[in-house]
Amino acid sequence: MNSYRKRIVKKIDKINEFKNNYNIMEVCGTHTMAISKFGLRNVLNDGINLISGPGCPVCVTPEMYMDYIYDLSLREDIIIATYGDMIRVPGSRHYITLEKSKAKGAQVNMVYSSIDALEIAAANKDKKVVFLGIGFETTTPATAIAVKEAEKRNIDNFYVLSMHKIIEPAMRALLNDSEINIDGFICPGHVAAILGVEGFEFLNKYNCSGVVTGFEIEDILDGLLLLLNCIDNKDYGIKNAYTRLIDYKGNEVALSLINSVFEKKDDYWRGIGKIELSGLKLRYEYKRFDIEELYPLKGYERDKETNGCRCGDVLKGIIKPNECGLFGRICTPENPIGPCMVSSEGSCAAYYKYNFI
Repeated sequence: MNSYRKRIVKKIDKINEFKNNYNIMEVCGTHTMAISKFGLRNVLNDGINLISGPGCPVCVTPEMYMDYIYDLSLREDIIIATYGDMIRVPGSRHYITLEKSKAKGAQVNMVYSSIDALEIAAANKDKKVVFLGIGFETTTPATAIAVKEAEKRNIDNFYVLSMHKIIEPAMRALLNDSEINIDGFICPGHVAAILGVEGFEFLNKYNCSGVVTGFEIEDILDGLLLLLNCIDNKDYGIKNAYTRLIDYKGNEVALSLINSVFEKKDDYWRGIGKIELSGLKLRYEYKRFDIEELYPLKGYERDKETNGCRCGDVLKGIIKPNECGLFGRICTPENPIGPCMVSSEGSCAAYYKYNFI
């Protein structure tokens, strides 16, 4: 650790010298991975408890969606187009994955963008191509662009399963949960690039502090120091430690694009349950691109773990990944039982890669 980092760590330790414990939740899977990679939990003193929250879009997707997607993929008239993280995520049973359905002959294509999925649809007019739209505000604009492009080019065999979610309602749900005691949030830099600092002003209503910061070790340490000072001084609301990239208003073009294609809906979050107006669905004028209009999700609704996986408790910060009885024993990256071990942003994957001995 270089001298600058050591100075920041000493300042952080000094803040906590005679204080109670601080429960700090990071709400971004990339922060979770970076904190584990840099070994920050081992560097900071025991009074600073860094908690991984529901910041991994794949991880918060409940198993009911995976069951639904698995059944869709087995239809002969459907091609699934998805980002890579979704391929190995299990549903209510370990064998319910897109990887397994592909082995059975299902047409499952990994794509790097929503436009890749659209091009697959343009080249396969005899099939229904279903793009798995997943992610928070960061990836939603790309899905919106694909929908608008499908309309413009009259590609009528392109469909979207919208699993896009909004981060604010989940953070509010955590703050309202008496089981969880959060003193402050390390807010997601990627989402803040779209929402701006303004998108986290709601924290002030909860007498809670938050900081937007980047993903390098210096970013995280600087942001953590600022956050701890705010908590100590009861300086509630949101601070920006990522000024080289994030401004107050965010990306107004991207926000306008999201709002023109999507509207809010109640949605399920793994471990948290159903949260009011926390998801996004296609607006009425784009309903013809919604796969749920053809094959309703009805009948799949449930949000309880059925396989012993405690991913939900990890996502709420109730337990650390290694406190799940399956972690590192039955559940490994080679044999993932839950999505937190699959995703490149998953808490369990981060703990296993960098902390598990």
